[in-house]
Amino acid sequence: MSGLITKRDGAVATILFSNPEKMNAMTFDMWTAVPKTLAELDADPSVRVIVVAGDGNKAFISGADISQFEKLRGTAEAQAEYNKAVEAAYVAPIQCSKPVVARIRGICIGGGLGFAAACDIRIASDNTIFRMPAARLGLGYSPSGVKRFMNVLGAANTLDIFVSARKFDAKEALRMGFVSQVHPVEQLEAKVAEYVKLIAENAPLTVAAAKFAVVQGLKDAADRDMATAMKMVQTCFASDDHKEGRKAFMEKRTPNFVGK
Repeated sequence: MSGLITKRDGAVATILFSNPEKMNAMTFDMWTAVPKTLAELDADPSVRVIVVAGDGNKAFISGADISQFEKLRGTAEAQAEYNKAVEAAYVAPIQCSKPVVARIRGICIGGGLGFAAACDIRIASDNTIFRMPAARLGLGYSPSGVKRFMNVLGAANTLDIFVSARKFDAKEALRMGFVSQVHPVEQLEAKVAEYVKLIAENAPLTVAAAKFAVVQGLKDAADRDMATAMKMVQTCFASDDHKEGRKAFMEKRTPNFVGK
């Protein structure tokens, strides 16, 4: 049975992409479930950070479930509908006001690589293999999708992985800036848990303002909403959490932020 599995651990929510028989390849239903699942977690004030990961030890996401292509992508109309669902899934982590951290282990290929690129932060195990095989499949990749890769990798690295369709490992992904951390596979979950705990302990309004500002900065100048970005900064300074942060600093204790 394939699908998305959601788990909670305090302020941290984890979404597992589960299709283990096919290395967590994404079915159409899984793609369509991503925006709804992220939106529900985003609306929950008890959740402060979201981790996305593959179910099991072999893969993050191995791409789209190709067995569905003939049925769901066999005509131009069907192709457009399928692409619309995939694009909505890619955009969902960006639209989420809370940080979305990709915990990547094993295979991260095609649609998995695209989804990881849409997340805010990527942390990988040292055995991860990355690949963008579109050129091997004769697939066209949307300009908006290519831009997301360029925002992370820059133009030269993006063109490299697309035109060569080559595999690259976690060490090279770190060099290119695609991932921010690489850990031994047996330490990955613990290291990610340590990292997201840091995020969850911080002031939610400040975290949200920082993410929103970064997202605006990656947009074309005409599409940026800097007025809202500045309003979010002002809200931080006027918040009870700002008072709590100052007080905790003076008292040399850990602050207790509530997001207000």
